[in-house]
Amino acid sequence: MSVPTGRAGGSRLLRRIGAARRTPEPRPAYSRPVLLAILVIAGVLFAWDIQHSAFHAFYSETARSMSESWHAFLFGSFDPGGSITIDKLPGFLWPQALSARIFGFHPWALTLPQVIEGVLSVAVLYRAVRRWAGENAALLAAAAFALTPAIAGLFRTEVEDPAFTLCVLLAGDATLRAARGARLRPLLAAGVWVGLSFQAKMLEAWAVLPALGLLYVLSAPTVLRRRLAHLAAAGAVCVAVSASWVLLVTFTPAKDRPYIDGTTNNSAVSQVVGYNFLNRFSSVSVSAKDTGSVAVSTMAGTAPAPPTGHSRPTAGQWVKMFAPSLVSQIGWLYPAAALAAVCGVVWRRVRPRTDPLRAGFVLWGVWLVTYFLVFSAGAVGGHTYYMGVVAVPLAALFGAGMVQFWRAWVRGGRARAWALPTVVVSTVAWSAVIAELFPTYLPWLAPAAVVLGAGGLGLLSWGRRGTRTRPASGDGSSAGPGSPAGTGSASRLGTASASGPDSGSGGDAGRRRTAVLGLVTALVAMLLPSAAWASSVLDPTYGHSGMGSTGPVAIRHRTAAHHPAAHRGPATDPSDGTTGRTDTSTGHSPRHPDPSDGTAHETARKTAHQTSDETSLSPAQRQLLAYTRAHRGGATYLFATTSWRVASPYILHAGAAVLPMGGFTGTAPSPTASGFRDLVATGQLRYVVLGGPATTPGRAIGPWVRAHCDRVPGQAYQLYRCTPESAAADRSGAERR
Repeated sequence: MSVPTGRAGGSRLLRRIGAARRTPEPRPAYSRPVLLAILVIAGVLFAWDIQHSAFHAFYSETARSMSESWHAFLFGSFDPGGSITIDKLPGFLWPQALSARIFGFHPWALTLPQVIEGVLSVAVLYRAVRRWAGENAALLAAAAFALTPAIAGLFRTEVEDPAFTLCVLLAGDATLRAARGARLRPLLAAGVWVGLSFQAKMLEAWAVLPALGLLYVLSAPTVLRRRLAHLAAAGAVCVAVSASWVLLVTFTPAKDRPYIDGTTNNSAVSQVVGYNFLNRFSSVSVSAKDTGSVAVSTMAGTAPAPPTGHSRPTAGQWVKMFAPSLVSQIGWLYPAAALAAVCGVVWRRVRPRTDPLRAGFVLWGVWLVTYFLVFSAGAVGGHTYYMGVVAVPLAALFGAGMVQFWRAWVRGGRARAWALPTVVVSTVAWSAVIAELFPTYLPWLAPAAVVLGAGGLGLLSWGRRGTRTRPASGDGSSAGPGSPAGTGSASRLGTASASGPDSGSGGDAGRRRTAVLGLVTALVAMLLPSAAWASSVLDPTYGHSGMGSTGPVAIRHRTAAHHPAAHRGPATDPSDGTTGRTDTSTGHSPRHPDPSDGTAHETARKTAHQTSDETSLSPAQRQLLAYTRAHRGGATYLFATTSWRVASPYILHAGAAVLPMGGFTGTAPSPTASGFRDLVATGQLRYVVLGGPATTPGRAIGPWVRAHCDRVPGQAYQLYRCTPESAAADRSGAERR
């Protein structure tokens, strides 16, 4: 291959740079106002009633601890004393802890970062789809995303997935930018974003890598060797950023950091790989037994699950994404997205390898399939907020697909014009089926969608003659990545020009307007059911579900959480698709409970009007707190409890340095019996509160406390005072024996 030199080479290089920096076509006049309206609607859905946000069990306590100590902030300590971490990487809580530092510790201050992350996610999706498929596709994708019920619930909930969803979206946007010009810098940025999403959701973030890698290797305009080298460099960056917190913990001496929850060996690797990954896939015969993680994934105080790794896959788990509690939150556009992905690839199969539009359909299609399989094989249960990462490709495929279907309809012919009416009929019919799963909720929804869909099809059929145009190329697609699907004059909604002898007649212009009206009506019919469910967050009855759910599913989560059986019944395999489900009659408790769960402690989750001051504690709790503070005597911990659920209200409402035992599951060996006696012997701990949910460390330590410590009279709780002398005497006796 010859290398251009001299003036010719310089001119070619300048032309290449000029092409890369060429200003995109001007946006349609309606673009900015429509985008602004979508962002405003998204902000309203995410922030509505934010002042009445509820604390999230387990996460809010951790956020408070992190907001009061930079050491706790860095390591994600559940308690202010820094005894044990949260059972996940703390990256998703860093924005919440910073917000609490700035605005004070209030429920709305913990929700605000998710609202911001949500609005940014809508904007980033718009930018990514606009770069890939054009203006109209981007607007449709942004609207579909914001009006997805799971998204409306997700970005008002204090969980991991808002930050995770934003980061993977930024990774997808950067990869699309890199693939257009075979540019290494944006691809490295994509690696950074995936690494940051790892800090929020751990190995689930890496599930997006096949889609991103396939996009670049298929379409980047450079030789294969260079494409692979770029991917290797970006992969190295991704691994480095992903492993940063794990390496920090690994190389920090155990005495200088909290114990790593979810593990038996105090290892961040065990927490990430065993407890939070392999444990989720026991239904496909994956075992975490030898990884150093705890053997169960149920909440402290519930019946432990049997050892994992011995169950068999069932047919039901592979259709869990179609179960009522999930499909009503995420699945309204399943038919449209599936048809768009297939047609987007098949219709453009003869295009060059670097065709950006086809590559984008591959990206979003592989993204969707990958997470479908991951969630089908792993534990999801009632955790609707997991679905944010699925809503991204669904919305992108819907936006670009609808523009492609419209263009095929405009051009006429039988080869592809069938796609538009097919997608309208299938999506509206599917939406009606979902709506009928909840017949008492918005009973007008299914009939309204069907009527609008039929009206849209009628208008499209009537106006079709006036919208026919001759295709510009053999496959009828426009060239150029900047406007492949929505910015060219022949593809803009409502601006398709007619061709033929009567193209300038008023009748044909009227038919064109009729066709555009039919398209808009059909779009409304397809998006209305999803939007109606999403709008339920504006109703206090359905807002702040804690699981990211909307509509009647949110009510099911709350009522099941209050049902007595929800905390007495036998636990199930955490990966069988039922653990965490509170919308069924099985009565199993969630992996991380709904904030309205009244069992964590009688005052820890009072109402949606929660505050973070000590008046939220009961009189007995305030008495206990005042007594231990007055008699603390310089101890590191105010007192120890047998469970995080007993410690929760004191940490949440008072920021008290209470030492919880056993971590989230109650089975983590923190502290050990000898470690507990050392705390007492060195004066770091004086008081212990027994009772509450049983935990493994609590069962080991409780008898020693009753035998060697004095019961404090006048307290409503089993409060014991332990002295260094009692621990020293016990140690001397053990040595003599």
